Amino acid sequence: MTFTYEHFIALLPIIITGFTAVVVMLGIAWRRDHTIIPTLGVIGLNLALLSCIPALGVGAIDVTPLLRIDGFTCFYMALILIATLACMTLSHAYMEGYPGNREELYLLLLISATGGLVLVAAQNVAGLFIGLELLSVPVYGLVAYSYFNRRSLEAGMKYLVLSAAGSAILLFGMALLYAQSGSLNFADIGMQMDAPASTGLLMEIGLGMLIVGLGFKLSLVPFHLWTPDVYEGAPAPVGAFLATASKVAVFAVLVRVFQTMPMATEDGWLHDAIAFIAIASMLVGNLLALMQSNLKRLLGYSSISHFGYLLVAVASGEGLSMEAVAVYLVTYVFTSLGAFGVITLMSSPSNGQRDADALFEYRGLFWRRPYLTAALTVMMLSLAGIPLTAGFIGKFYVITVGVEAGMWWQTAAIVLGSAIGLFYYLRVMVTLYLTEQGLQRHDAPMNWGQRAGGVMLIAISIATFVLGVYPQPLLQLAQLTVF
Repeated sequence: MTFTYEHFIALLPIIITGFTAVVVMLGIAWRRDHTIIPTLGVIGLNLALLSCIPALGVGAIDVTPLLRIDGFTCFYMALILIATLACMTLSHAYMEGYPGNREELYLLLLISATGGLVLVAAQNVAGLFIGLELLSVPVYGLVAYSYFNRRSLEAGMKYLVLSAAGSAILLFGMALLYAQSGSLNFADIGMQMDAPASTGLLMEIGLGMLIVGLGFKLSLVPFHLWTPDVYEGAPAPVGAFLATASKVAVFAVLVRVFQTMPMATEDGWLHDAIAFIAIASMLVGNLLALMQSNLKRLLGYSSISHFGYLLVAVASGEGLSMEAVAVYLVTYVFTSLGAFGVITLMSSPSNGQRDADALFEYRGLFWRRPYLTAALTVMMLSLAGIPLTAGFIGKFYVITVGVEAGMWWQTAAIVLGSAIGLFYYLRVMVTLYLTEQGLQRHDAPMNWGQRAGGVMLIAISIATFVLGVYPQPLLQLAQLTVF
């Protein structure tokens, strides 16, 4: 194919993010500076985010058989870049007291974000695998970045082994799909599935293995066992990246697979399996979160349930499903960034300390840091889906889609899971306002609101409230994802 000016404009977000990673790497080689290096990364991410506007203006265009740039791609590329930008900003405050080399963290974030951008643009199983590995491999190093912390090293090893197992299953499923269809393109494989005479057991098993492989990356039940340990062991900004940018990229490509391979959303054993995974993720995630006294582990189990809610919207495959997924992911990303942002500002890796993730360390936080407490309160309310927060809008859309599709069991599981979730989110909130008992081991710095990470946290808190009160701009943007 001939590479044109339109192709170049369409690829700008990926090109700029990849180029920024190269610039940061050269900057580290030239001189280590914990101010210059993250600044270069933030500038590059902002340029990549702005370049999504001209890329959207090009319209739907295929850039080689591997990538497709359209409204769906641009929306999720922008969301990944916003999440990465927030995580990088939070990382600067977090890494101030880090005893080792600090600059490589930003390089790994940029490389992983580039993989996420490739992943959401994939229209071919080869492109999917390239993007997924480019996204995942840097995260192995990010999770284990606090090398002096045994839990961080353990989390890195667990994520490496289980993620590699998920990739192997995914690759085997791709091989079976290719063996049956003779094509690697999503649309071609979907056309083969529409022809009953050509759809065989191999294709069904291949698609099932594809879903299992992506289920590992999304930590859906029963592929979720790595999640709490990895969330707990990873540095707080890395946990934020793993919960937001990484999962958004994988879920976006899962949505594209479901939209182009209808066998997964039609009646049959695959549809029943997806329904079971959705219900199990909602109930198991929320029930396990009930017993947690560690805020990171609680958020890890909470993320399992949230992606179970999202799977209901995807499995419906009709009506507002695409818009519901887009709205819910935006609200989930904002609230998760805010929750992990509070943990980040409360933590410091200096002197080998662990992160401030134990719930008792937040007891009476309101009496020491009222504005920080207000931010975490808004995030908990939004995750619980309370009205006047962004989380309510996302959950309302998902329930609407479930009712429209007549998925009564899944909708009932959403309601039950939300009721269970309300208990442990309120437990965190109540802890913040209890009378302080003596000195705490961790506390946020007095000037946290003046730091870049603090400014980012305040902006996210305001956005979470504004989107809950006036969601119309978000709903209009979500329409870009319909294809």
